[in-house]
Amino acid sequence: MNLTSYYNDLKSLARQVRTENGLNCPRVTPVDLRGIYRKYGIGLDIWPYRFRNLRGAFFCDKFGPTVMLAKGLPQDPMAFTMAHELKHFLKDRDLGLSYCDQSNMSRPIEVGAEIFAAELLFPDCDFIQLMEKLGVKRGNCRAEDLVHLKLQTRTTLSYSGLAIKAERLWFAKPRTLTGVKTWRKLERQIRSDL
Repeated sequence: MNLTSYYNDLKSLARQVRTENGLNCPRVTPVDLRGIYRKYGIGLDIWPYRFRNLRGAFFCDKFGPTVMLAKGLPQDPMAFTMAHELKHFLKDRDLGLSYCDQSNMSRPIEVGAEIFAAELLFPDCDFIQLMEKLGVKRGNCRAEDLVHLKLQTRTTLSYSGLAIKAERLWFAKPRTLTGVKTWRKLERQIRSDL
C-alpha cells in the first residue's frame, strides 16, 4: 500500500463529506457529526464506563454500524473522535471492529483516521488561507498564533491537532509546537489581553 496516496485519498474523502453535508467553516461540532451519522444510519452509544486510553470504537455487525464514545469527552475530543470513527465507517466496515487507543495509534488504518478527522474538522486549504490572513509566514508560527486562530474560528480541532497541522504544513518548524503543554493557560492569558 502506498501510504501517501492512501492518506491523500482520505483527505479528499473528508473534503467530499464536508461538501455533501454543507460543512463550510472550520467549526464542526458533535451536533454536525450526529447529523452525518443519522444520514449514514450509524448508531451512537456513549459508553457509561471510563477507560484510561480508549476514546471510541466502531462496530459493524448484524445490528448495523455503531460508534461507541467514551463517557465524559469534552466537545473538541468528542468531535475529533466522531470524525475519526466516521472514517472507519466509510472505509473500514469490512473489518467489523475498530477501536482507537494509545496501543494502536501508529497503525496506518488509525493514522489514516486521524488524518481524515483533522481534514474533516479543519481542511488544510482553509488552515493555510486563515494563517496567511493572520499574517503568519511559513516557518514563523508561534503558539500564540494558533490560539488566535482557534479563538477566531472556534474550531473543534484541538490545539494538538492545530500544532500537528502547522508543523506538517511548514508554518512551524518540526517539534516546536507539538511539545507545547500550556495551551489552555496561554488561551486564558490571550483572552484576558483582548
